[in-house]
This record gives sequence, structure tokens and C-alpha cells, in this order.
Amino acid sequence: MVKRETLLSDGRELIYFDDADTTLDPERALDSRIPADRPPVAEMRQDPLTGEWISIAAARQNRVMLPPKHLDPLAPSSPANLTEVPSTYDVAVFENKSPSFGPTLAGDGFSPEGELEELASLGLGRTKPSIGRCEVVCFSPESEGSFASLSLSRARTVVEAWADRTAALSQLPGVQQVFPFENRGKDIGVTLHHPHGQIYSYPYVTPRTAALIRSVEKYGPTLFQDILDFEQASERVLIRGEHVTFFVPFAARWPLEVHMLPHRHVADLAETKPEERDEIAREYRRVLRALDAIYDTPTPYIAAWHQAPVNVHRNDIRLMLQITSPRRAEDKLKFLAGSESAMGAFIGDVPPEATAGLLRAALAKVDAA
Repeated sequence: MVKRETLLSDGRELIYFDDADTTLDPERALDSRIPADRPPVAEMRQDPLTGEWISIAAARQNRVMLPPKHLDPLAPSSPANLTEVPSTYDVAVFENKSPSFGPTLAGDGFSPEGELEELASLGLGRTKPSIGRCEVVCFSPESEGSFASLSLSRARTVVEAWADRTAALSQLPGVQQVFPFENRGKDIGVTLHHPHGQIYSYPYVTPRTAALIRSVEKYGPTLFQDILDFEQASERVLIRGEHVTFFVPFAARWPLEVHMLPHRHVADLAETKPEERDEIAREYRRVLRALDAIYDTPTPYIAAWHQAPVNVHRNDIRLMLQITSPRRAEDKLKFLAGSESAMGAFIGDVPPEATAGLLRAALAKVDAA
């Protein structure tokens, strides 16, 4: 895989990741658009009821919403459609034009430990700039498709891009956690049909990870290994590879939910070895194909790559993939209504063991095809 770095007309970073078997010319066109001003950095406000920080990113209100195919902003540029990516590409990563965090980073004298302590304190009317970085990861130049429809070579390039960006973003001053993810489908709320994901680089440790840290501190540093051993001995295993295991978790919240854990401790994708990335690309694509094989129409999902924070708990929080879908039947969705939304108290609609059986049957269908 070859990495090619350049800048867009407004100064945002754009990185091309070429497949190992690419047929593309190494020369790439420059962005010919007129430079535009970037929006101001968003403001974080603290909720004193929970201590959580909320980023108020008003510029995102004006982002493109499900444009027609000929106006796809993630397609390679053409004379009739000048886009975010000037040349054709295999995989492309660029800074989000309307970010939730950044592009401003922490200034001189920044102390990660001191900032974490400051963020954890509580008060009324507390604000901070939403520093950090948000990036878009285009999986393909095609305007239609999904990660599941990629070639194995292209899927491997995407995994390499995630690992590369995790390493780079973790070094940015003020970044406390790096989160690659993909929203797929209108039912999830995507604003673009183009197959793509995003990477958020947060200036704080996210609430979900903060809860995980409390569990690790309560249980002990072997939590992830013990979960892996427990799940591998269950009927909920979908794929047990040489390096990673995919399974439906014991306490699944969603009708369709799949987790993946590496067999050795790695804090994030940047710490994985080439052979682990090979298996992740192959089996992750296979699981997503199984999700789409359950019903006659594609399954909406969120794929979330949970990684250890940049500065804390690197030795006891393990990389974990969580794929969740609200689809509880062919024509039914699970909505987060009163109990889930207001109280954070989930009620499962489908036994995890039944979901595992459904997904194993779908895997068999995919493999047979």
C-alpha cells in the first residue's frame, strides 16, 4: 500500500491510500476549487447533571443531505462536479469541512493529565473550545456500495488507513481518544449514500469509555481477556479466527449486535500486526455480508471501533469492534424510546443466542455464494 499526502484548496489535509494492487497513476490532480473559509471551532459545554461535554457545532447544520448521485461530494472530481477529492482514488481520507471537533489543536504547554483532571471537574456554565480533528474515510470512488461490497484488497487498504490515521491522530496535541466508525443506511441517519466512514479525535475521554474505565477499575486488568475466554466458550461465537473472534455478546442491547476482540492485547488498530489486519479485513467484510444476507434489503448498522484512550489505560483496555443494528425484523426497527433514551436502560427484543443462530445461518449463505 502506498500513501500520498496533499492539501485541498482551503488547506485541509487529503491523503490517498493506494491498494497494494492498484492500477492508478501515481500523479494526482490538485484541488481547483476557490479556497473557502473554514467554520469557527465549535464550543464544548458541560452538562452539570452528568459531567459530560457536549460539542455545539452549528456549522454542521448546513452540511449536504443525501444529494443526487451526480452531485456526490465524495466522488472523484469532474468538470461538472468539483468535489472533496480532486482525483480518482482507491481510498481517500480528508479533514471534514464541517467538523464537530477542530481543526484547532491544543496550544503550547498542554498537559494531557492536567487537562483530563480539569475536564473531570464539575461546574455551571463551563465551556471549552472543541479542539481535535474529524476526518472522512472514503472506502471507494464509487457512489454506491458498502464496505461489504469492497474487494478484499480494498478492504485491507481501508483497515490500513484506519491504523495509519489512528497512529497519526493520537500524536496531535490535545487529542485524548481516536474513534473510527461507519454509519450505514438511511435508517441510521446517514447524510451521504457514498460508502464511507469517519474518524473523530476527541479532546476528552468519551462517556462510554469512561464507564468502561470504571468497570476495569472495579473488575481488574484482565477484564477483556476474561470476556474473550467467556464468549469463546459460548454458543454465541460466529467466527473464531487465528487472531480475532467475532461473537454476539452475552448482554446484547440491540436486535443485531456483533463484537470482535483480538486474541492478544492491542490498545488500538495502530498496534495491530499485518497478519492481524489481514484477518480483520477478511472476516469483518464477511460479517457485514452476513448482515446483508439476513433479509432481502441491506441492513442498516453502526460499526464502532472502540480504542483505548491516548494517554490512559493503554495496558488494560483492548481494541474492540462493535457492530449494532436497530433492525429487529425485516420490516421493523428498534427505536430508542423512553427507557433507552431517557434512562439509558436498554430492553433487548431478541435473545442474543437467537441472533447468533441467525447470523451463523447468514454466514453459511454468504460462504456458499
